[in-house]
Amino acid sequence: MSVRCFVAVECGSDDVLRGFREAEGRLRQTGADLKFVEPENVHLTLKFLGEVPEARASEAARVVEAIGFSPFAFMVEGVGVFPSLSRPNVVWAGITEGVSDLAAVFEELDAGLERLGFERERRRFSPHLTICRVRSGRNRDRLAEEVSAMADMVFGSVNVDRVVLKRSVLTPRGPVYSDLAESRRG
Repeated sequence: MSVRCFVAVECGSDDVLRGFREAEGRLRQTGADLKFVEPENVHLTLKFLGEVPEARASEAARVVEAIGFSPFAFMVEGVGVFPSLSRPNVVWAGITEGVSDLAAVFEELDAGLERLGFERERRRFSPHLTICRVRSGRNRDRLAEEVSAMADMVFGSVNVDRVVLKRSVLTPRGPVYSDLAESRRG
């Protein structure tokens, strides 16, 4: 049997989640075709592992549990899109302060998982929190204008004292996440 999983830092910050609700309201007014991340699912993905056999998920859990770091915080500021404003697929909130701490955790995780045979991440580590996915090109211009207007939006900070290996079960209503393992510090 296989498990769809990823490694993440959860976002438990009330300020950031309040900012997400504000951003969602503003983005909804554009009339764009968007699928928003549920508040309980807001997280920063460190590494997506995909569908893996349960035994490999257990090995990955040991890597996650062994990650060493001191608690830190990161700042969530600014709104942008991947890959571009002319072809947006994902609307995200950016990370400013705390990037080097996140990158250090990511590097340790990526190296540990590589020793188990997981492929190293090819793309540059670009920490962000997904606000929503863009499902079609409807009202793309209005969406681009609103995203540009929110480029300097300040959400708040997130305290990081654990990294979590999450199971993701896809349902018609959206993904359902549960914890498989964690590295807790503090």
